[in-house]
Amino acid sequence: MSILFFPLRGVPADEADDIRELLTANEIAFYETSAGILGISMPAIWLYDQQDADRIRPLFDAYQRQRQITQHARYLELKKQGQTGLWQYILKKPLLFLLYVGIIALTLYVSVKWVFELGL
Repeated sequence: MSILFFPLRGVPADEADDIRELLTANEIAFYETSAGILGISMPAIWLYDQQDADRIRPLFDAYQRQRQITQHARYLELKKQGQTGLWQYILKKPLLFLLYVGIIALTLYVSVKWVFELGL
C-alpha cells in the first residue's frame, strides 16, 4: 500500500528537489502525483513501502531541521536589509497590487450597490 510521504502543494521547488534527491541518494523507491490539469488533485511524493518510510523518516526530520535553520537565517538577513514586509511586496509588484485592490473595490461596490437597490 502506498504511503503519503510529502505533500507538494505550496512547497518551493528547491525544497521538493531536495526531498527527491534525499530519497534517490538513499535508494528509496517513490513516485509523484501532480495537481492535475484543474489543480484540484493532491500533488505529493509517495513511497511504496512502510519500511522505506520508517528508514527515511530520521533523515527527513534532520533535513527539515536544517532547512528551518537556514531559511530562518535567510529571513533574518533579508529583514536586516529591509527587504521583507508588505511595502516591499507592493514595491516589487505594483501592478499586481493595484489589480488586487481594483478587484476588491469592484466586489465591494457591486455588493453594496445590490444591497441598496434591494432596499435593505
